[in-house]
Amino acid sequence: MGKIRVATLGDQQEEKEQKRRAGARRETKKAKKVKVEGLGLKGGQRVAVIEGTQIKPEFKKLIEEVESGESLSKIPKKPKIPKHLHSKRYLEVSKLVDKTKFYPLEEAIVLVKKTSTTKFDATVELHINVSRASLGEKPEYRGSVSLPHGTGKQVRVVIADEAVLQDVETGNINFDILVASPAMMPRLAKVARILGPKGLMPNPKTGTVGENPQRLAASLAKGQVNFKTEPDQPIIHLTVGKVSFPENDLAQNINAVLDAVGRGKITKATLSSTMGPGIKLALAETESSGVRLSV
Repeated sequence: MGKIRVATLGDQQEEKEQKRRAGARRETKKAKKVKVEGLGLKGGQRVAVIEGTQIKPEFKKLIEEVESGESLSKIPKKPKIPKHLHSKRYLEVSKLVDKTKFYPLEEAIVLVKKTSTTKFDATVELHINVSRASLGEKPEYRGSVSLPHGTGKQVRVVIADEAVLQDVETGNINFDILVASPAMMPRLAKVARILGPKGLMPNPKTGTVGENPQRLAASLAKGQVNFKTEPDQPIIHLTVGKVSFPENDLAQNINAVLDAVGRGKITKATLSSTMGPGIKLALAETESSGVRLSV
């Protein structure tokens, strides 16, 4: 079976136009070379080739179009496909947010609830820009925080033991967070290739390795979350609750995150719901804490 060629309407018309132009060039070369016989030739010459201007009318018209660029304008351009196409609902609710305004925390939380576009209970996200100067020479900034009211998601925390290792080896992973004692880490090395790509490998930096794994598991189950800046940008993304949370609960969770990150390190903070528009939070300078969100 031969090769199948697929072409769009615009490509076919452009190909035809290119063939016409190539034909016009060939005819032009032929027409410009005219054989002349008879008198007026130099000695020994029976036939001479001189430049002529015998061009067929249809090719002459095409040449004029090509030279003026008119023929190219007749080729239909491919329609541009927008990279980001928002829904009608998003466009409607985004009008409620003033992109140039920085909102106090209370107003921002109210807007997050109003601008949620999903039919399910959307997640409330907090995006924090950290000052590069405050990080110094550190490649990244990380830490952990216990949210007073949790994230709204049921977190399955498991303590690593021999039974868990056997389940992981068979591909049976029934947990969201795995904690372990330092003595258990060598045993976990053989399943690191399974847990690592999924982000489930216990690590002291993420607070999932300690001498008392039971206490770690209890803290993580109650709402302790880890945060860190992006590898190439000083930005932190965190889940701080659900749209269905009471406004006061969301405010307490957000304030807990800001305290854990360090208010003096924050240069910008934005609140949003899943698939909702971003809402800039107002930053108010105070003498006691440098930069602080007004509530």
